[in-house]
Amino acid sequence: MDLKHSHSVKLNDGHFMPVLGFGTVAPRDVPKSKAAEATKMAIDVGFRHIDSAYVYQNEKEVSQAIRDKIADGTVKREGIFYTTKLWATFLRPELVRPALERSLRNLQLDYVDLFIIHIPTATKPGEEVIPKDARDKVIFDTVDLHDTWEALEKCKDAGLTKSIGVSNFNHKLLEMILNKPGLKYKPVCNQVECHLYLNQSKLLEFCKSKDIILGVYSALGSQRDPTWVEKDSPILLEDPILNAIAKKHGRNPGQVALRYQVQRGVVVLAKSFNEKRIKENFQIFDFELTPEDMKAIDGLNRNFRFIKLLFFANHPDFPVHDEC
Repeated sequence: MDLKHSHSVKLNDGHFMPVLGFGTVAPRDVPKSKAAEATKMAIDVGFRHIDSAYVYQNEKEVSQAIRDKIADGTVKREGIFYTTKLWATFLRPELVRPALERSLRNLQLDYVDLFIIHIPTATKPGEEVIPKDARDKVIFDTVDLHDTWEALEKCKDAGLTKSIGVSNFNHKLLEMILNKPGLKYKPVCNQVECHLYLNQSKLLEFCKSKDIILGVYSALGSQRDPTWVEKDSPILLEDPILNAIAKKHGRNPGQVALRYQVQRGVVVLAKSFNEKRIKENFQIFDFELTPEDMKAIDGLNRNFRFIKLLFFANHPDFPVHDEC
């Protein structure tokens, strides 16, 4: 099965992206081998959109799982949509293509389907994922994102990626890219935190007006990794209104949270390393939420972020100073 089917969306460059993706980020205490096992399970149950990143430090394992599933005949390479991301330490334009080529070597793939800027806040180049000074402050870098974007455009022209996009951009940063003199390709997507408590309705409306797909991570809340998430954050899947709607449909809360996003016209990532949950997360295409359900879920929005990224907060391109 190719990617042009009923559960995919057409991007502004003509390629197709499955609307439900499998996220591969994991807490640091989870063995990397678990990412490979989970990715195989995800492909077996039907996921064809695999989302990863350099900063997750598990691309070799995820790619091995994909290659194993290709080798056993479950899928063909052209039937997988693979996303990787350009981390903050590689935003200087001269570092963009080498960063993608490094990922491709780790992946043992000739191309990725989507290459996106992971976060707009440039940090000091080097091997440290989050470079810090002696006072434990993040060391920032000064980069013109216009130049970074032009380097991504060249990666697309070179055939190293089919599509290019961004992540964690607010509408002002998106407009900066869209208004770039000599822009060759628009971002096909903007991947952001989005869930019942942060529904990003304004950003979704803006992206739709520009023919940019909104991609959604943390749709089920978030893994409670203390590196990124405060321990007293609410547990989204325990929300009583969400659970009441799930009970009405004979579904679990996670399935309703994912279905909500698909019906809004976004591309949503589901993340789990549990076999039962992976199967359940894919089973969202055989029921539909009513307009009343959608309105009730819209009403849960409280503009609450699980992923606050506060160690980047002093960067001039920090994306969450303003409402997206």
